[in-house]
Amino acid sequence: MPVIVLEARDFTSPLFLVRTWAVLSGCTTFSLVASLDHSELNQNQPNLGQERFRIFCMFIWCFFFTLTLLIHILSVIQFHSLIPISWKNLTMTVAVLGTLMCFSASVIFPWIIMDHQKLSALSVAAAVASCLTFLAYTLESYVLCTQAHEQRGYMGSMPGLLKTLQLWGGCQMIPLVVEAVVEAIEEAVVTSTNKDASWQPWVSSISYSICILMSLVTLVVILGDFAGRCFLPFDRFLAGFSLIGVLLYMVATVICFTKILQLTDPRGLNQDKRAQLVIIETVVASITLLAYTVDFAFSIKLLCDRSHA
Repeated sequence: MPVIVLEARDFTSPLFLVRTWAVLSGCTTFSLVASLDHSELNQNQPNLGQERFRIFCMFIWCFFFTLTLLIHILSVIQFHSLIPISWKNLTMTVAVLGTLMCFSASVIFPWIIMDHQKLSALSVAAAVASCLTFLAYTLESYVLCTQAHEQRGYMGSMPGLLKTLQLWGGCQMIPLVVEAVVEAIEEAVVTSTNKDASWQPWVSSISYSICILMSLVTLVVILGDFAGRCFLPFDRFLAGFSLIGVLLYMVATVICFTKILQLTDPRGLNQDKRAQLVIIETVVASITLLAYTVDFAFSIKLLCDRSHA
């Protein structure tokens, strides 16, 4: 099949420009962060898992830079028609998830990683570049959402956007759960107190892991157009996953509020560190629970509409 290159006017289209912006700003961001010296990082919060959050942010910038660059190249040479995936759902998913993940990185980097006492030009430039990357993905999502429904695909609809939000919530829990588990192990080694709460990080980890796995399975089914090959009708499949997500995140959210009540315990270690992590986890868990609840309501409505049709 011959390769068809875009016409000149396509290189000035809004979608081409915002993707170019996302690629350039993403590359600039992780290059600046990688060049930061250890002395330019935040030395006031060594116990907040600064290095783990830095790795998490670097993964976000590098991962979405790579994906966006590949999408950009495939769009230019129009090779995407030969790839056995739903291109419109892939581009929408990368744009919306990139918006959410880059927003998280733009908050985490200046809050936890940057040194607030001694601001360097590199760290400030990296923070600005991260915000510009977030803005680029936001504009790309807006451009894609303004297209016709046939061009946006399922991931551009409200249920699809909710599933992207669910995946974002699960991804945010990865560094938070790792920090909670490490903190629980360190506290158990130093003291023998708070043994009654040692199960909480593990239950939360299992709940988040199951939800991330369900989100990934759903995403693979949608991107691969495997809905017709499921042993159950796809709408029932989604409704079941949404219900499981609601139940698991209800458990996780209750555990989060229980942790908040336990912050008043003076026997615990690193209370400032624990308070910040618990508050972040509670906010993200509540947002994700709301996303699963609304998605479950959409699934029930769809099932009822089809049963009466």
